[in-house]
Amino acid sequence: MAKDGTNRGGARIGAGAKKKPLADKIAEGNPSGRKLTVMEFQDTADLKGLEMPEPNKMLEAVQKDGKTLVASEIYKSTWTWLNERGCAVLVSPQLLERYAMSVARWIQCEESVTEYGFLAKHPTTGNAIQSPYVAMGQNYMNQTNRLWMEIFQIVKENCTGEYSGTNPQDDVMERLLNARKGGKKP
Repeated sequence: MAKDGTNRGGARIGAGAKKKPLADKIAEGNPSGRKLTVMEFQDTADLKGLEMPEPNKMLEAVQKDGKTLVASEIYKSTWTWLNERGCAVLVSPQLLERYAMSVARWIQCEESVTEYGFLAKHPTTGNAIQSPYVAMGQNYMNQTNRLWMEIFQIVKENCTGEYSGTNPQDDVMERLLNARKGGKKP
C-alpha cells in the first residue's frame, strides 16, 4: 500500500513463466501432467482444405505515383505460410490485412527515401531537415514488427508442427532490398 492509502500492486505485464509453444509441449509428452485443452492439442489436419479469404481491394489500389500497392501479394504469401502450418483459421483476415498494409507502406517509405534521400528542405527556413519519409518509415516498421509478433505468437502457441525457419517477414526484407536495387522480386 502506498502512503496515500491506494493499492498499487498486482501482476505486471510479461511477468511470470513464459508460455511454451504447443509443438514443444507435444514433443515433451506434456511433462506437467495437466490436461491439455482441445485448442492446445487440436489436430490441424482437418484445416488443410481451407480457402484463403479474398484480400480487400484496398490492398491492390493504384497509388498516387502510379504504382500498384504490393499489400495483396504480402497478404497472400502470409496467409499461405499460415495455412501450411495449420494456423490460418486462427488469425483474423483483418489482422492479416493490417499487417500487409503496414508492410506495403513501409516499403513505400523506404523506396521514397531511396529516391529522394534522407534530407528535405524546411518549408519556411529553407534549411536541411530530416526527410519525413524517414520518420514515417520508422513508424511503419515498428507497426509492422508489432503486428508480425502478434501473428507469430498465435502460430507459436497453436502450431503442432515446425513453425521456425523462413517466414513472410524474411520475404519482406528481400523485397525491400530488391526494391532498393531497382529490381523486381521474381
